[in-house]
Amino acid sequence: MKKPKNLILVIFGASGDLTKRKLIPALFHLYKQGLLPDKFAILGVSRSKLTDDSFKQKMNDALFEYAGAVSEDKQIVQQFVEKLFYCSLNTSSAEEYAKLKLRLDELNGIYDTGGNFIYYLSTPPSLYGVIPTNLAESNLNIESPGWKRLIIEKPFGYDLTSARELNSDLLKNWDEDQIFRIDHYLGKETVQNLLVTRFSNGIFEPLWNRNYIHHVEITSAENIGVEDRGGYYDNSGALRDMIQNHLLQVAALVAMEPPASVESNSIRNETMKVFQSLRPLTVENIRHDVVRGQYISSKIKGQTVNGYREENGVDLNSRTETYAALKFYIDNWRWGGVPFYIRSGKRLPTRVSEVVIHFKPTPHPLFQNQVLCDSCNQLVIRIQPDEGILLKFGMKLPGQGFTVQNVNMDFHYSDLPHDHLPTAYERLLYDCMLGDSTLYARGDAVEAAWKFISPIHEIWENEKEMKIHGYPAGTWGPENADDLIEDADMTWRYPCKNLSNDGIYCEL
Repeated sequence: MKKPKNLILVIFGASGDLTKRKLIPALFHLYKQGLLPDKFAILGVSRSKLTDDSFKQKMNDALFEYAGAVSEDKQIVQQFVEKLFYCSLNTSSAEEYAKLKLRLDELNGIYDTGGNFIYYLSTPPSLYGVIPTNLAESNLNIESPGWKRLIIEKPFGYDLTSARELNSDLLKNWDEDQIFRIDHYLGKETVQNLLVTRFSNGIFEPLWNRNYIHHVEITSAENIGVEDRGGYYDNSGALRDMIQNHLLQVAALVAMEPPASVESNSIRNETMKVFQSLRPLTVENIRHDVVRGQYISSKIKGQTVNGYREENGVDLNSRTETYAALKFYIDNWRWGGVPFYIRSGKRLPTRVSEVVIHFKPTPHPLFQNQVLCDSCNQLVIRIQPDEGILLKFGMKLPGQGFTVQNVNMDFHYSDLPHDHLPTAYERLLYDCMLGDSTLYARGDAVEAAWKFISPIHEIWENEKEMKIHGYPAGTWGPENADDLIEDADMTWRYPCKNLSNDGIYCEL
């Protein structure tokens, strides 16, 4: 793996949780692996009145708390922390960016970074249009000398209209190839391995179509509630928070055509074609093919758990969904007639994210009366936790007769002889330093995803009689979500059969 060119990484919102919990630990691990440039500096920016020294101390403590640093790492932690600096300014005031420009000029001279700057917006979404505009007014977007890149956290808009407005604002001063819209789901090893699994194995790609696949299922489940994010979540919900971005992006990687090359635009062009092929959801579709739910109070392991409306910051009459499931189709030659199912929810029995490819049964069920499995042929791609791949197929039980039972052939990333499995932020930050935008969302794809999802929100908001189904915390969501699966003999895959939420991860 090659080293990026010398650069300065500017983190806006540097006093926030994301910086200390994710970004600085990810950069530290890259540093330990020798994957940061020979000369670099990290400049934290926020309103908080910190000095270089106090910021360094704060991040030093974060490395031992969140990055797994131990006493043996003390020297390398000290070396890394020496590269950290801080600039306090009001990011909403264009005049204050003169201070930032002076600090960047100073660090650029010391570290010989050639004017290569990355600006990371770890800020509230309300600043996503403000900061890039203010940077441009101080000419900090101009790629001479060096390149300038902008990383933006989700959410990319609140609906189709706001997403279009944000993209329009950004493109007034920045080129699309300068903008990196980060989706940490796409940085996970197993998500990336979707491409390798499909396109480097002759045993899978010939079967990856409507002729052999019955349906595709994508799940993201959390066993926690909204915790201290009730105020934010009540204005978002599962559809906006997870499905519009993370899970639709994963669906695009599952469904895309082979790209012409392993190159950013080539891959992103193919995922964009998937979004363009999504069958628009009609009012009838939304009424029958979309389920929304909200967790209610329940007992888990003998302890009473709050319902969603009892969480801090949540409206007592809230109709925000903590669970959403939908069925949709991709109208193209490869996937014509194959249903895709997506679900995401909080306070479910376990934490798991996975893709399940359900293959069609054999055309002549020779052992129909002896089969002990509902759907014998599945390819399970586990995104988190315990990243890996599982192939499920039928085998004869020992003894007389032809009784067939499911068996598993599985692979876990943890079984590989690697000391360190990179986090999503490590991979994505490293890719941005190299200028590789493959795993970042493109503006047109973001808008296309919103265009598909927005009609659901419109119906939910305008038709007050649309039901929101309560489900007890610790269960797999509303019971009628099972009715989305077309085949009467099939249901969602349940990775954990124990609905009491015993906190133990079950089978891959």
